[in-house]
Amino acid sequence: MSEFALLYTPEGEDLSEKPWNIYPRPLLKRDSFLCLNGKWFFSVVKDGKNVDDFGEITVPFSPETVLSGIKRVFKENEYDRMVYKKSFVIPSGFNKGRVILNFDAVGNYCLVKLNGETLGEHYGGYDHFSFDITDILQEENTIEVYAKNYLDNNVMPYGKQCRKRGGMWYTETSGIWQSVWLESVPEQYIKKLICETSGNTVNIKADGIDKAIVRVNTEDGVKEYKMQNGECGFTLENIKEWSPETPYLYYYSVESELDRVESYFAFRTLEIKNINGYPRLCLNGKPYFFHGLLDQGYWSDGGMTPPSPESYTKDIQAMKSLGFNMLRKHIKIESPLFYYECDRLGMVVFQDMINNGKYSFIRDTALPTVGIKGLCDKNMHRDKKTRNAFISYMERTVELLKGYPCICYWTIFNEGWGQFCGSEMYERLKKLDSTRFIDTASGWFSKVESDVDSKHIYFRKVKLKAKKKPLILSEFGGYSYRIKEHCFNLDNEYGYGKYTNREDFAKAFCELYENEIVPLVKKGLSASVYTQVSDVEDETNGLFTYDRRVLKIKPEEFLHISKKLTFF
Repeated sequence: MSEFALLYTPEGEDLSEKPWNIYPRPLLKRDSFLCLNGKWFFSVVKDGKNVDDFGEITVPFSPETVLSGIKRVFKENEYDRMVYKKSFVIPSGFNKGRVILNFDAVGNYCLVKLNGETLGEHYGGYDHFSFDITDILQEENTIEVYAKNYLDNNVMPYGKQCRKRGGMWYTETSGIWQSVWLESVPEQYIKKLICETSGNTVNIKADGIDKAIVRVNTEDGVKEYKMQNGECGFTLENIKEWSPETPYLYYYSVESELDRVESYFAFRTLEIKNINGYPRLCLNGKPYFFHGLLDQGYWSDGGMTPPSPESYTKDIQAMKSLGFNMLRKHIKIESPLFYYECDRLGMVVFQDMINNGKYSFIRDTALPTVGIKGLCDKNMHRDKKTRNAFISYMERTVELLKGYPCICYWTIFNEGWGQFCGSEMYERLKKLDSTRFIDTASGWFSKVESDVDSKHIYFRKVKLKAKKKPLILSEFGGYSYRIKEHCFNLDNEYGYGKYTNREDFAKAFCELYENEIVPLVKKGLSASVYTQVSDVEDETNGLFTYDRRVLKIKPEEFLHISKKLTFF
């Protein structure tokens, strides 16, 4: 049996009593915020009886993680529900009329009660949900959350979680894994903002109010506009465009008679042009090479939850120091604060949808790896319930993330995982969002409508040729360099090519780019995604170790190569 190390990240080693005590919704920000993270009572129930009472758990970390204080993986038949309980008192002056209870993510089913009354249920492990609790509030209040992580039915999107973790599949994330918080709003309040830019024109729509004043911070000072019937349109002169090199954000506020929120937007355009005989991805009207990394979003002590928002910042800054300008967020949705940090710091995100459906190693990995990639996807994953669940979650993902300028690219299916009717899904997503590039089938099974030609290459040299669509190398590399003092699995490792010392690893990594990636840019390659940002559990093929304590490549070794991959 493998032995697993307890690895703390620097932020996890210095965890506060109330983790993530920061306003978590940057696109609709109020001055009303009460964090409910920290210590909750935790138990598991089977057949209506407590089978394990663990005392306290630290929210927002799942019970499988070190930082939760539980560090236990439960078998599905061990319990019917995980039970969370927490009492709280509303501070004096907090209630402005209505009080909203927010959950940023719970994996992947939960039922929520307050003071014994059922507030509702939620299905889906990666998106935000909320309840108006005003009419149930008492002087002292108790929240109860009954959660279960359904992975074995393959219906709900699950990402890289697996009951039998190992290799490229990771320990599951059950229960509460993102922030729980309260806000108070007036009786009539701004429920949602939709901001769209085109050229130098801005259109803002507010749901829940009619009239308001919109104030925009520009280099020429604060510009003020009136909102009527919940809409406001205006034009700005001398606009500054957003890019990884110049991540300029326009911050603004919307103030109605009773409510006030803050948000931001950016100007940037995405299109495909034929440049010197090759179809290219263009940013702000010019061909742009998206030089990226696969980003799984896992931490050694917090699982899918980083110890703090600062962990996001450090990852992004470290990858930018090596010259990367893009992260492919791999079949996972992060906290909104991740996308804000990418917006603020200048990091493009290629965002994956979350997979569901049953994975087959033979069909989805082995055969395509040896070149058998011609399967028709119309008859794949035919279960109607599973298909509908994927469609619903794709729609929810776009609704949740559409406002972040850093997201430039959607990936619908990865390597056939859950793939079905790709051309139909492409058309459906295009109607939801026509402003971003769409990669329908990343890796293979690509006989479908798509904006790009998306390839994965491991175990062989990268030899590709651009055709009618922009050529994307959406996964490659994955070289393994295992540092024993910083690895999770002390017995096994997983990667694509193994190196036993840092110098050999760095040499091979740099030569891979110099000899195989840089030459392809002149032959039409528009983006590349190296596997990956960090080690994850068995995988030791990251540029960071799993605990984020060692960066295996030095900027002075690689930055000059990165500069060869940029053109404007």
